[in-house]
Amino acid sequence: MEKPAFIFDLDGTLIDTEKLYRKYWPMALKDYGYELSDERALMLRSLGRPFAPRQFKDWYGEDFDYNLVRQRRKEYVEGHIEKYGIDLRPEVKEILTLLKEKNITVAIATATDLERTTKYLEMTGISEFFTDIICATMVKCGKPAPDIYKFACEKLNKKPSECFAVEDAPNGVKSAYDAGLKVIFIPDQAPADDSIKPMIYAEFESVLGLQQLL
Repeated sequence: MEKPAFIFDLDGTLIDTEKLYRKYWPMALKDYGYELSDERALMLRSLGRPFAPRQFKDWYGEDFDYNLVRQRRKEYVEGHIEKYGIDLRPEVKEILTLLKEKNITVAIATATDLERTTKYLEMTGISEFFTDIICATMVKCGKPAPDIYKFACEKLNKKPSECFAVEDAPNGVKSAYDAGLKVIFIPDQAPADDSIKPMIYAEFESVLGLQQLL
């Protein structure tokens, strides 16, 4: 029987950075005279291009300068990371070690660009575990479109049905589900809402629950 592959989201699934975007998007927007509720901040998790710029224009008008505000948010996040570092999510290294011992293919599919993804993996000491890193900049549309997971499966030479996607946010869940992968949900900033519950193959409190699938 062919071994499955595991494709992980990065922020909020492997590394504890989703909370930083939740904190610093509102701060960056406030610098330019905008307000962002916590509910809306949660909606931005894993939201890729072209959907993120469109969402902000829907909220704030067609004149909204997405790149300007996003750059300020990036400065806030990078400043925080430079000062405090990055923590792994619970039991990440344990499950990655187990998957490696079993010779199971492991990759990343993330909205974060390749330069920062590589940096964060090196900072947290887990870069050695991944066969491939697939970023939203490598495909036409980011999450929640299925492009990134379809491309990940192609790179791994796997059928979507042979892959598990490990996600913490609705946009990532929708992306993986529409690409045909089995979606594993690991809650971070919020529990699964009703819109994604039918898309979830299994849900675990931490990534160590993945060992039940081996």
